[in-house]
Amino acid sequence: MHAIPSGDTGLLADLQGASSQFLRFALGDGIFAVPIDAVREILELGPSTPLPLMPAFVRGVMNLRGAVVPVIDLAARLALPPAVPGRRSCIIVVEVPPSELSDHGAQVIGLMVDAVHEVLDADAQQLEEPPALGNRIDPRFMAGITRHRGDMVPVLALSRTLALEELADLIGQPLAA
Repeated sequence: MHAIPSGDTGLLADLQGASSQFLRFALGDGIFAVPIDAVREILELGPSTPLPLMPAFVRGVMNLRGAVVPVIDLAARLALPPAVPGRRSCIIVVEVPPSELSDHGAQVIGLMVDAVHEVLDADAQQLEEPPALGNRIDPRFMAGITRHRGDMVPVLALSRTLALEELADLIGQPLAA
């Protein structure tokens, strides 16, 4: 296993001490994972209400049992080609922990993905630091990489990928205090 670089806030160490189960899913032709502890539910792709003046990665909002939940096209957020809704597309509803810089609590967000594959068991101690080069996505969005059936599976750092402050900056709206 590689050493965690100085300046890293310990996302890899946090994963190594947490659950060793991850939800594996597809974005385009890539496979990714998120810690199962962050997943609240998985829904069929249903209607969402588009919002004006939003960046391409914000698909809109959906009604989840009376709560308004933003829906993010995770592929577009990661600078991959935007998702094209298909038969296996779904929404992974996650609870995003606050980022290191946030004064806000956890946020519930729907992530549009191309397909959900499985919950995989992985030895949390075998998580590796993502390489600085050769990644399809920005390495700061990855908490680590795990191995599954011989494949390398990036584990996303939801607190960075969906940081409320950065999303607000990209959308161009000030954060409500």
